[in-house]
Amino acid sequence: MITVVGLGVNLGDLTEQGKQAILAAEKAGKPIVCRTAKSKSYANLVSLGVEHTSLDGVYESSRSFTTLNRNLAKAVHDLGDGTVYCVDGAASEDNSVKLLSKKRGGVKIINGVSKISDFAARAAFLGCSYTAVSAYELAERAKAGGLTAPLIVYDVDDRFLASDIKLLLFGEETVVQYLYGEKCKKLPLYSLDRQRVYDYTCAVAIDGIDLLKKKRFTLEDLHEIVCRLRAPGGCPWDRAQTPDSIKMNVVEEAYELVDAVDSGDDDKVLEETGDVFLQAVFFAVMKAECGAFTLTDALSGICEKLISRHTHIFGEDKATDKDSALSVWEKNKKKEKHHNSFADSVNDVPRAFPAAMRAQKVGKRAAKSGLDFASVEEAVACLQSEIAEFLEAKKRGDKAEIEKELGDVLFSAVNVGRMAGVDCEKALKESTDVFARRFTLAERLAVADCEDVTKLSAKEWDNYYRKAKAELAKEDENV
Repeated sequence: MITVVGLGVNLGDLTEQGKQAILAAEKAGKPIVCRTAKSKSYANLVSLGVEHTSLDGVYESSRSFTTLNRNLAKAVHDLGDGTVYCVDGAASEDNSVKLLSKKRGGVKIINGVSKISDFAARAAFLGCSYTAVSAYELAERAKAGGLTAPLIVYDVDDRFLASDIKLLLFGEETVVQYLYGEKCKKLPLYSLDRQRVYDYTCAVAIDGIDLLKKKRFTLEDLHEIVCRLRAPGGCPWDRAQTPDSIKMNVVEEAYELVDAVDSGDDDKVLEETGDVFLQAVFFAVMKAECGAFTLTDALSGICEKLISRHTHIFGEDKATDKDSALSVWEKNKKKEKHHNSFADSVNDVPRAFPAAMRAQKVGKRAAKSGLDFASVEEAVACLQSEIAEFLEAKKRGDKAEIEKELGDVLFSAVNVGRMAGVDCEKALKESTDVFARRFTLAERLAVADCEDVTKLSAKEWDNYYRKAKAELAKEDENV
């Protein structure tokens, strides 16, 4: 059995049980090692006058904090049973100890004073909940969305690390407490990497930030804002909304995001992405109010879906290209949705989709059953047949029949596009944009000729349209 002793934070923090474990190891001739000789609590080990070694050399040979903890755990493990491993702070908080315990199936732990608790006391965080994370793990925690204030970041032992910290936290103007040695001073976050001292004793403490003073926000902040707007005494308009009253807002915001993407303006994309987030959070808050589900439930659901659908990444399936990856996704989707027939899949396409998009989705899913055209040419022949039927209906003058046959024409046209590998919704959208652009210029040309456009014949309109088309084609060539 390996024994881990927490040396605490300051001289005098070593417990009697820890002292006796160290002395017993010396008497038995067993190895005594300490994680680092650079902490204040190292003096507790030195004061016993026992022979020991430091693992500071492992720090220098490790490329990352994760590698460091793994290397420390291996070094102690290799020393064998009877070894006493001394760490600063509380032994149970040390990540190398956690890895060592897993590696050996358990270790004996004699705790000391927690250095995190000491930092919290010096930052006056007592009596409140806070998050504590090593500076070396901060980037990973930030990526996982696990950073909230109050927050303590310890192990700030390097200027470059301090620079990384300020970029990952809550806005450069935020006032933080910088703890170093026995001292503590307040400073703006932007000056964190301009200090004189960076060592094992340094930490940054960020207190809870008032919502109205924040410069950077999180998904949790958006959720809090919407909850406040919906709460008694909140915004009358927001409180009056229901899922049914705002459901079309989701469609509008999604289209505005697509429009922003098409514009190539990243500022617009940024704004519209936020608007889409708002709609999702609004629905989650309303559903939480009636006990249906929470925002966490929604986020958990999408994360579970991404994992379960990507079994070629998180499971045993294989995918070598985008088509095989999509095949894996569709297989898992069919299994999750309990689709027992191709009809189940076809009928699962949302009816609220734009018509061309829904037609293409329905055709694509039906095609997986084997019901499909053999070629694009065969699809075109079907389209021509539907156009002929439409013209016959038009001759008869039956409006209901005309509408039905026109629907068949449009559905057949979508099938032609699908067989050709074209996104029909996108194609129609872009063609409409092109027409609008040409029409705008054609009207401008006619007005420049002092023409009353409402009195132009079809042939005259066609001439202006052709001129506009040619002019725009030249402009596009020169771009």
